[in-house]
Amino acid sequence: MASSPIHYAFVDESGTVACNADSHFLAIALVSTAQPRTIEVLVRKAHKKYGTSLASGEMKADASSETAIRKFLQKLAAQPVSIVAVIVNKRIITRPPGELEDIYRDAVGRAVRHAVSRWPRLVIVLDKRYTSKKLRYALEQSIREQISDLRQEVVLIQQEDSLARKELQATDYVAWAFFQKYERGDNRFYDLIAERVIVEEVVKRRVWQKKKAAHPGP
Repeated sequence: MASSPIHYAFVDESGTVACNADSHFLAIALVSTAQPRTIEVLVRKAHKKYGTSLASGEMKADASSETAIRKFLQKLAAQPVSIVAVIVNKRIITRPPGELEDIYRDAVGRAVRHAVSRWPRLVIVLDKRYTSKKLRYALEQSIREQISDLRQEVVLIQQEDSLARKELQATDYVAWAFFQKYERGDNRFYDLIAERVIVEEVVKRRVWQKKKAAHPGP
């Protein structure tokens, strides 16, 4: 039997894991495609047309104009991409985990699980959140645990700098659009990509405890 085609999944977030009044939601976005080059080219063209958000040359939604964000998301939605989102509602957490990064790890694992269940041959590229090797390892282990019961052909996990991986910059815009929807009640940007969204999970866990099971609980 022929192997399924390989897909790429790019993962980024908007919001923080801090459980305080300044931020009520954490949005994890995963953008998957079999043709990552199309996203890279799109970002490069946007760099030239709209300019970059930072002197380093990296596009960031929170430093871009609404016009630039809107046009970029419209063009991204015209590409052969699928979007998975996991939104953590932090407002209802009554007992946060001892290590707040567990919230991020759980949410990323959920997003990856949705992707692997559809594409068993997958290269996952995460925005390099940590400088610590220990924390990078903990993140990968958490993801592996959450997908261990799924059929997998090849699942590679890479943690890379978004400056080098233009596709992560595109995912930043997608995560930002979800954050605006949930945190601000502003659907304008989400509506531009809604047709590409295949999973939109809202996590409502009141108590966060270290899970032993591979499959994330409700």
